[in-house]
Amino acid sequence: MSNPSHQKVAHFIGGNSLDVAPPGRVHEFVKEHGGHTVITKVLIANNGIAAVKEIRSVRQWSYETFGSERAIEFTVMATPEDLKINAEYIRMADRYIEVPGGTNNNNYANVDFIVDVAERAGVHAVWAGWGHASENPRLPESLAASKQKIVFIGPPGSAMRSLGDKISSTIVAQSAQVPTMAWSGTGIDDTVLNADGHVTVPDDAYKRACVTTVEEGLERAERIGWPVMIKASEGGGGKGIRKVENPEAFKMAFNAVAGEVPGSPIFIMKLASAARHLEVQLLADQYGNAISLFGRDCSVQRRHQKIIEEAPVTIAPGDRFEEMEKAAVRLSKLVGYVSAGTVEYLYSPSDDTFCFLELNPRLQVEHPTTEMVTGVNLPAAQLQIAMGLPLHRIRDIRQLYGHAPHGSNEIDFDFVRPESSQNQRKPRPKGHVVAVRITAENPDAGFKPSSGSLQELNFRSNTNVWGYFSVNSAGGLHEFADSQFGHIFAYGADREESRKNMVVALKGMSIRGDFRTTVEYLIKLLETSAFSGNSFTTGWLDTLISENLTAERPDSTLAVICGAVTKAHIASEACWSEYRRILEKGQVPARDTIKTVFRFDFIYEGVRYSFTATRSSLTSWSVYLNGGRTMVGARPLADGGLLVLLDGKSHSVYWSDEVGAMRLMIDSKTCLIEKEHDPTQLLSPSPGKLVRFLVESGEHLKAGDAYAEIEVMKMYMPLVASEDGVPTFMKNPGVSLEPGDVIGILALDDPSRVKHAKPFEGQLPPFGPPSVIGSKPHQRLAAILNVLYSTLDGFDNQAIMNTTLKDLLEVLRDPELPYTDANAILSTLSGRMNPKLEEQIRATIERASSAGQEFPAARVKKLIEAYLAELKPQDRTMARTTKAALIDVVERFRYGLKVHEWMTFAGLFRRYEQTEKLFGGDIEQRVLKLRDENKDNLDAVAQLVLSHIKAPSKNKLILSLLDLVKEAGSAALAPETGLAEELKNLAALESRSTNPVSLKAREVLILCQMPSYEERSKQMEAVLRQSASPAYYGEFKSSRG
Repeated sequence: MSNPSHQKVAHFIGGNSLDVAPPGRVHEFVKEHGGHTVITKVLIANNGIAAVKEIRSVRQWSYETFGSERAIEFTVMATPEDLKINAEYIRMADRYIEVPGGTNNNNYANVDFIVDVAERAGVHAVWAGWGHASENPRLPESLAASKQKIVFIGPPGSAMRSLGDKISSTIVAQSAQVPTMAWSGTGIDDTVLNADGHVTVPDDAYKRACVTTVEEGLERAERIGWPVMIKASEGGGGKGIRKVENPEAFKMAFNAVAGEVPGSPIFIMKLASAARHLEVQLLADQYGNAISLFGRDCSVQRRHQKIIEEAPVTIAPGDRFEEMEKAAVRLSKLVGYVSAGTVEYLYSPSDDTFCFLELNPRLQVEHPTTEMVTGVNLPAAQLQIAMGLPLHRIRDIRQLYGHAPHGSNEIDFDFVRPESSQNQRKPRPKGHVVAVRITAENPDAGFKPSSGSLQELNFRSNTNVWGYFSVNSAGGLHEFADSQFGHIFAYGADREESRKNMVVALKGMSIRGDFRTTVEYLIKLLETSAFSGNSFTTGWLDTLISENLTAERPDSTLAVICGAVTKAHIASEACWSEYRRILEKGQVPARDTIKTVFRFDFIYEGVRYSFTATRSSLTSWSVYLNGGRTMVGARPLADGGLLVLLDGKSHSVYWSDEVGAMRLMIDSKTCLIEKEHDPTQLLSPSPGKLVRFLVESGEHLKAGDAYAEIEVMKMYMPLVASEDGVPTFMKNPGVSLEPGDVIGILALDDPSRVKHAKPFEGQLPPFGPPSVIGSKPHQRLAAILNVLYSTLDGFDNQAIMNTTLKDLLEVLRDPELPYTDANAILSTLSGRMNPKLEEQIRATIERASSAGQEFPAARVKKLIEAYLAELKPQDRTMARTTKAALIDVVERFRYGLKVHEWMTFAGLFRRYEQTEKLFGGDIEQRVLKLRDENKDNLDAVAQLVLSHIKAPSKNKLILSLLDLVKEAGSAALAPETGLAEELKNLAALESRSTNPVSLKAREVLILCQMPSYEERSKQMEAVLRQSASPAYYGEFKSSRG
């Protein structure tokens, strides 16, 4: 089949036509496939996920077609804001051109500027994606009129005006007898044919359907019937659209619509109730061919912005939806539509009826759902259509209809010829796809958008789930960006399988940043019976929001404990940071700079909690509430979070500050830890621009009244008063706002009526230790020593000190201690030591244990030494090193449990003395000396200082241990215990804070070096025996007989 004639489509031929384009792979492709314009350089007049998706899709097609993903070169427009946040699309592009920042009228929506950039960049075509200038008919017309005759990848301006404009498209639909909702243009069906034979709407008919003032809009709304929708014809993505329930709310809503899409015509439409939002995906070429690529269900919306999308449509019967598809194709042909477009309908499941809503003359955000069930790469198809290829020469379309992918025969898209049903396949969707939009919005605050930096974005794709994002972990969202920064798609054999795949993927996703996201809320929606049962409508989500449906939150007790530990951790880190900062300057910080005890209040779910938290170690806290105590572990994570250990379970915790609150994410579930709200402060909740005040300073407000509007990420948001009062405003409209900025002061009518949070008066439930501690003696000893070591390091364990010492003595005197310790070491050495030696040692230990004998340290040592003696000298050192841990156990228990007990005391004395000996004399000089010796590790200096300033707490522990040594007497000072040396070291300490310990150590030394009472009795007896001489009484003996 010969190539189609290009004469009828001469107005579509671009400046880089086949006749002038240099030879190359793309040139050959266009020529062989019946096209007319070679496009190898594309300007993307968009940013965010639109630009990311275009680059990804076309590069995939480019590689499949030409063996190189860079056959098509992309130039992007980069604002200062996008450059600052490391926007993903800039990194992906072949090159970027810096453009002015601020609102999109300065860049992506400015038609004249886009044309100028395209001409400077020397591109062959412009792709505008969705939003911004994508629906402005001036863009394709201005590009076609440019010097280089740049191609617009999309529909012509005439088709945009007829169907792309929401007002014109509804008039055209009425003229074609397609059902429509009641609206401000009901009954207007005037159309005319242009020079190309396509339907257009005359200006007078268009104007009759518009409303230009609040008063005119109110009149039309009364005629249509409440509730109504106020819509900007150039709006989209939830912008320029408001629902109005009554006349009182009409003025504010009308002004918001006019403000969000400046200069756009406005119309009024009846609000459909109990309807589903269904749409047909169109694809049309330049030669009059148009097809439907099935449909999508986009009924889950909030503020008329889609949240969840599905493909294909399952709610409408097949014959009814086919009727919608045919009407959509008919409309597109009427106006000469070209490229990808979407016809949207409202469908009523109760009576199986539908009516036309609008046509979007662009690619939709949710188009990947259609790609996944059809196998058609839509951005690539748009590009090929712009090159002049007819639909039947596009590979994906041919495969969809069952034709050879690289053939050239025409396709009977409408199955007009009888034989077509035999030699081509009727397209059918494959499987089911559920898609969700990831947006920077707070579901708990009416889906308020916000911006900020992103710390982590971790999404795990698999064979059934994939997604793409406009940001990465080093980026963020600026105030002029779209709130949607990601899109995720889940495939399944049917709707239920794809739903489950999506839920699993979202639960494994991690996003942390300065802004809230919708991820948790989406999980909640997907798991509702209404969604799984496919029984929702377009108003379903707004109803759930009004009923305060919230995303799943962490358990309340877990939330308040994690909140307390997080606040304590932040305060503690601030102390250490301040200490380091002062020390770095060569100054000695005050003693109270480093703290281990913190007190704070916060409000959770309307209840005030008053906590005291003491730091028990580097990785643990004691949390006190109303006299109760809870032990919590907390380990800082490398990514800035905390791993909280509670009752043997671990929880990941991340946080960020908000206005008047701290947002916690606990195991990917979000909650707010709040401060007491001051209703007199009228604060900005997020960054944005103050648009206007809705009341004057001095004008009375009631609680719930809106007093101002701010623009946040291209959306107008009202600010409302929380109490009755009179405002005094301190900002001027037009100023930029940061979170927490004071907009005004509210003088309350009755300050006594302000409700305060009720204090929590109960007790937290009992919890076990943070980590699971083994019950074997050696495991218990390790846990006890950790507590004692932490105390000697300056951390707070006073509440459990007596119990800990009691437990220490109990476990040190447990005959099983050396056995469990040795067996634990043997288990780690198993396979790494001589099997025969291992068997001998195990047998020796087992025999002694079974007989209830003392640990056979001497016999085990003899076995080890005998084995080592048989080795070659060069192997002996390595073997000894391998068995060092076992040799250590043998040595520690060589002289029995009692000596081991005293050795343990000696180790604790040594830890105390090694710190305190550093601080004798002038404390400031000592600290500065430590600083000079540890310049690369100031944390070590801070740790030593903390230990020293906590000497009073440490002294109690050491004095208790000294009393135990005193009771033991001179036996404790046997050479093998090491106690005599440590007591001498303690006695030699000279600082004031260690005086109690040094005095006690001297006393113990003196007493222990004196003989015991029994020894002194025996010594006295011996002395008396030696000093006594023989005596004879009552008898005199003489030499004479």
